[in-house]
Amino acid sequence: MKKILKIACASAVIGAFIVFPFTGCAGNDGNVIKVNEVTHSVFYAPFYLADSLGYFAEEDITIELTNGGGADKVMSAVLSGDADIGFCGPEAALYVLVGGSTDVPTVFGQLTKRDGSFLVSRVPEPNFTWENLRGKEILAGRRGGVPAMTFEYVLKNAGLRDGVDLTLNYDVAFNLMTSAFESNVGDYCTMFDPVAYEYEAAGKGYVVASVGEASGEIPYTCFMAKNSWLSGNQVKAEGFLRAVTKAVKYVNETPAETVATYLTSHFEGISVSALAASVERYKAIDAWRTDLSMTAESFDRLQDVIEEAGELQRRVSLNELVDNTYATKVYGEVYTT
Repeated sequence: MKKILKIACASAVIGAFIVFPFTGCAGNDGNVIKVNEVTHSVFYAPFYLADSLGYFAEEDITIELTNGGGADKVMSAVLSGDADIGFCGPEAALYVLVGGSTDVPTVFGQLTKRDGSFLVSRVPEPNFTWENLRGKEILAGRRGGVPAMTFEYVLKNAGLRDGVDLTLNYDVAFNLMTSAFESNVGDYCTMFDPVAYEYEAAGKGYVVASVGEASGEIPYTCFMAKNSWLSGNQVKAEGFLRAVTKAVKYVNETPAETVATYLTSHFEGISVSALAASVERYKAIDAWRTDLSMTAESFDRLQDVIEEAGELQRRVSLNELVDNTYATKVYGEVYTT
């Protein structure tokens, strides 16, 4: 295989709408699938492994990957036709549905099943409890974004309220949170790996909790496409999910150190040890769906999170937004062969 382009920097969110083609092995340009991802993170390791392990190539698919830099931008790319598949939180499609649009993308696969961020403190807290946050300021992301809303949900379950028991700082853009924290803004900051791992390894902070462990299962990052694309590309959609499902199976059955060697081309500048530690941490919190279908229970919890944050106008049923047909079919194929 010929490497077309390596993905550059993983320690920060990569600029919006930069194109990163994956390894190219497809037979013709008609098998290119344009994917717009919300950000670039080891949290999405199985997606990148599907490329590195040749699973997309086996399906005669080439991925043209674009970093949207936010779920709203991913959704705009899908709706405009600039992307075939959007890879972001399902809330982006949910908002379009609730808003009354007649052109609502369908969620046809779910990769991550919980929040992938970790809470970082300035000081070691080996006996951390959520009560430690009382009276503190936390950098938690963009107001209305699922990372911030999930964190709010965890705090409310712990009996802590923003503006009363603690302060959530929504003023810092997601891609600037780590640098702001390093500049002494806030007492805690939420970070994804490998950023959290590298920050801790450098002695700048200490991971004290997993937000995803505390929140429970939530459909956090999904694959979605317009119905017009899905209806005309059923074989591509199934092949795409088959490749990712095989990659999830691989990462769950393989030591993190081995998995990390296949991620280096997608995270230039990040050491194998950092990638391995990040993979191990995500495996430990059971981050990925084995079957890429979405459950009604987790979808209801997502709506609980958004509703409690005051961002949901009305609740919807799973089948209004999600089509599990593709994921269920390929799961049966991958796990019976």
